[in-house]
Amino acid sequence: MKKIVALTLALMMAVCCLAGCGEAKNENILTMATNAEFPPYEYMENNEIVGIDAEISRAIAEKLGYELVIENVDFDSLIPGVQTGKYDFAAAGMTVTEDRLEQVDFTQSYATGIQSIIVKEDSPITSADDLFADGASTKIGVQLATTGDLYCTWDIEDEGLGSVERYNKGADAVMALTSGKVDCVVIDNEPAKVFVQNNPGLKILDTEYAVEDYAIAVSKDKPELLESINKALGELIADGTVQSIIEKYIPAE
Repeated sequence: MKKIVALTLALMMAVCCLAGCGEAKNENILTMATNAEFPPYEYMENNEIVGIDAEISRAIAEKLGYELVIENVDFDSLIPGVQTGKYDFAAAGMTVTEDRLEQVDFTQSYATGIQSIIVKEDSPITSADDLFADGASTKIGVQLATTGDLYCTWDIEDEGLGSVERYNKGADAVMALTSGKVDCVVIDNEPAKVFVQNNPGLKILDTEYAVEDYAIAVSKDKPELLESINKALGELIADGTVQSIIEKYIPAE
């Protein structure tokens, strides 16, 4: 009986030891949440998530001594996932807004984005001002939970100047534009360029809808992690790494 008890205890200790090793490995991992539908900031290439945010985040993780794991989720799942601790942080071309600041903390900004307006080449909409004209009743396509969605909801829908049609992917909003279901699409300028290039008959208006700053979202319950990421990000900005990554995907014109 003593031998059986001793063997059982030994097996239990071995299992605990293995579990401990697993936990130690997990402690060396940072999990980033993103929505890989936003080129050139994040998109799929050969079954891998690549882009500006992916490279900057890997550089941050390396500087901090972590392995980076990237999870591809719906955009509207990013902040809830960070809040609950499912993900360590979110990087997805995410703009700092007052509403989001109530839910999560943000690092310093690492890039500036422009919300652009995509229309058909023969569209009567020629500038952002046309969206605010009396009686415009414009149908605007946006990606759900993005700042394009937020801005158009506040500026257009809530003011009774038109309606906002929300799609899970920016590509779906663009498809709605090409099929005539919406009059325009409001989305970040960089993916807008890709969509226009891949869909003949569309163009980007010369006047932007909004200018915004992108930053990394971290749980309010993890101030130490926020400080560490901010420090690493600051060093990567200072030594030119961030700018070189951005220029790799967005060559200077």
